[in-house]
Amino acid sequence: MPRRLRTVAALALAMMLFPAIAYALDGRVDGRPVSEVRVVVDTMWTTMAGFLVFLMQAGFAMVEGGFTRAKNVVNIMMKNIGDFSMASLGFWILGFGIMFGSGNAFLGTTGFFVLPDTGDLYPPLGTTSVPTLTAWFFQLMFCATAATIVSGAMAERTKFVSFLIFSFFVSLVFYPMVGHWIWGGGWLSALGMQDFAGATVVHSTGGWFALAGVIVLGPRLGKYDELGRPQALPGHNLMLATLGALILWFGWFGFNTGSIMGARVSDMALIAANTSLAAAASAAGATVTAWVMFSKPDLTMTLNGALAGLVAITGACAFVEPWAAILFFGFMPGVVVVLSVLAFDWIQIDDPVGAISVHGVSGALGTVLLGLFHVESGLFYGGGISLLWAQVVGVVSVFAFCMVSGLVLFNVIKSVVGLRVSPEGEIAGLDATEHGNDGYPEFGIPDAVFQERRPQSGS
Repeated sequence: MPRRLRTVAALALAMMLFPAIAYALDGRVDGRPVSEVRVVVDTMWTTMAGFLVFLMQAGFAMVEGGFTRAKNVVNIMMKNIGDFSMASLGFWILGFGIMFGSGNAFLGTTGFFVLPDTGDLYPPLGTTSVPTLTAWFFQLMFCATAATIVSGAMAERTKFVSFLIFSFFVSLVFYPMVGHWIWGGGWLSALGMQDFAGATVVHSTGGWFALAGVIVLGPRLGKYDELGRPQALPGHNLMLATLGALILWFGWFGFNTGSIMGARVSDMALIAANTSLAAAASAAGATVTAWVMFSKPDLTMTLNGALAGLVAITGACAFVEPWAAILFFGFMPGVVVVLSVLAFDWIQIDDPVGAISVHGVSGALGTVLLGLFHVESGLFYGGGISLLWAQVVGVVSVFAFCMVSGLVLFNVIKSVVGLRVSPEGEIAGLDATEHGNDGYPEFGIPDAVFQERRPQSGS
């Protein structure tokens, strides 16, 4: 590189770093003395990791949109924008304080309406050097992920306003309570439960709320015949779904490595390697399983297999060896997710995208397996039964809490504003009936339905 170009690049980098350096010149962040360089590097990395996790919202939108029918794609896009917006507000108002604030074994009671320079209100985050709002920003991405998981499982028949209400309250109270138990110094943390980046905190929580929502909502029209046998309702664009899965895979590197909330190189290397190996092995496991069962490799199962491996390794990525990531947090979840999708379909739990299996089941599986393969305290490494017991108690407790609170929340929403669209609206498609839009106007939608919902000029 020519010297002049190197000089320009160095000046540009210095200008980018100047705000972070200036912020830390007094050697304190949120009242704590730290190294200036550490503040700069940790804050920049944690913020960049948050950007990567935000990109996963686009991945979820593409996967869910591709796995559902063309007449509902606008509704899916709206839900993914809406749930992030609701999560941002709810997590700022109460959620972050409930999750990380000082309090008791069940919830935090300080630090609501998050402000800068208030790190002393969040003692569980005392080991990180990043500013308060950086911690809030990064953790918000996890909260929004838990909320958006639910939208795919409840796709094609849920009222938009009802989903917004759910997203707000799950981000305001319910997801933060689970997070407090495990990450915020709550009772499961005291029991010894480990969940590095949220296999249970984020993914199982989202998956079990999705299960509660689907139970209250019921299956889509035409999904089961008069004998209760499942009927295929194919998604409209598997290329879109594949793009979404790859975006999620990419964003997951920020999800897992960013959970250090600092830039520790050796830890980041192990986490990134384990994350990718588990995803690859799980995609292979799902492909082989579907190939054996259906006589042909199935793209939808392969995509969900990759995601299942990413979910399973999320809680263990910093604590297990790469070979375990491949075999037990990768290939095994790939097999299990195919069987789980088919099992839920058989008992008439209609989940159009497989979110319950990918996030709920795979998150629980990865959480329990960590009790066996943790390199310091796992049962197979001479650590005894205590970690495995804590993992099982955590999985069961979070499942019970999410199911009970989810069933109550969805039934309240159902009784107040309604949860499901009308049969006529479901048949016509939620794009027209809920939004007055058409995701693919060249295909056309019934003019009478569209014109009835579309605002007229001059009105």
